[in-house]
Amino acid sequence: MPNTIRPNDAYPPIHASNKLFERARDLIPGQTQLLAKGPTQWVFGVAPKYLERGHGARVIDVDGNEYLDLTMAQGPLSLGYGHPSVDAAIRAQLERGINFSLVHPLEVRVAELIRDVVPGVEMVRFSKTGADVTSAAVRVARAYTGRDQVLTLGYHGWHDWYIGTTTRSRGVPEAVRALTTALPYNDLDAVRRAIGPETACVILEPVIFHSPSPGYLAGLRRLCDERGALLIFDEMWTGFRLGLGGAQSYFDVSADLVTYSKAIANGMPLSVLAGKREFMRLLGEDLFFFTTFGGETLSLAAAEATIQVLRDRDVPTHLFRIGDRLREGYNAICQALGLTYTRCVGLGPRTLIEFDGPPAVAADPLEMKSLVQQEMLRRGVLWSGFHHVSFAHSESDVEYALKSYEDALDVLDRAVRAGEVRARLRGTPVQPVFRKVK
Repeated sequence: MPNTIRPNDAYPPIHASNKLFERARDLIPGQTQLLAKGPTQWVFGVAPKYLERGHGARVIDVDGNEYLDLTMAQGPLSLGYGHPSVDAAIRAQLERGINFSLVHPLEVRVAELIRDVVPGVEMVRFSKTGADVTSAAVRVARAYTGRDQVLTLGYHGWHDWYIGTTTRSRGVPEAVRALTTALPYNDLDAVRRAIGPETACVILEPVIFHSPSPGYLAGLRRLCDERGALLIFDEMWTGFRLGLGGAQSYFDVSADLVTYSKAIANGMPLSVLAGKREFMRLLGEDLFFFTTFGGETLSLAAAEATIQVLRDRDVPTHLFRIGDRLREGYNAICQALGLTYTRCVGLGPRTLIEFDGPPAVAADPLEMKSLVQQEMLRRGVLWSGFHHVSFAHSESDVEYALKSYEDALDVLDRAVRAGEVRARLRGTPVQPVFRKVK
């Protein structure tokens, strides 16, 4: 019998998931199109591998198990699965056509909508993935400044200029790797030392779970102005979540270029590069960044409907309320249990649960995370380490998630005390993705 959203007697049956996995094993590299969704990021042998359908904040896997989803497709579902306004807009546009031989009016309407709700935006370009637009932003910065060097603080996708700074850099020429330097977040002095006359831009995620220190973003703005470099905000996560104006509005710091994707179209593939006309105009001149599917209309229709709901229903306020309750509730449980090796950090719309600890805690952080994930799955909660909350998450969902955490953390606490975290896992623990090398 499939498990559901309650304390289940057994871990979810995953027979159909395993059969699909075997079909994919030697067919799809890594068995997934997004590493965070793949089998290495879930307790192998316990977690489901394939989801079949979703509604609101709930999903059902191919074995019929139901879960409260705290991961939400790794972030794109700002409104939840199957939001009626967005789905209706997609269906209506589907009747009219998906892609055309000339420009579609939706390109103008959605660009105007973004310009109206995001401060400082004067021009807009659409694409499909976050890596597309972060790479385009770097190219604009290089074209505008005539410089080559890039300073990066965060994660920006799979393209050569960025991924060459990580351990998964095979295939990236050394000459390309040498042009980008990865720096620690929240360390303004490190940027001050690194930025120079050859620096084209500083590109960063404005929030990497821990909030920026007071004056950090404003300090980056001043450094870029002083040294003639562009400041680029990669707002894949913060855009349309911290507010309609994203991190620029939330922290009152203006970037030269901004990039968006995950929250803007409630799951449809759309990414955005936007910014000041002075820089963006290069995209219509010698700098080439055009794509066949940038004007695909189903995603644009979804974005138009999504932004309207985000604005009219004040969705960011809901995301903060739900996310803050999860963070504060988790930390209260940890305090009550006396757990010093785990905590929840971040801003409401997207928070992260960390695992570490003093030397006295002889347990691997990924194994601790894996044990909590395993026990949350048994209670019908799909959790990968993050809280990607949506408009579909309710107060009762928070209450159930926190009760599940209370039970799962009790299991973890007893395992840590006994030195048996790995022994209590019923499968292979979550694996690391990569690390920075610069």
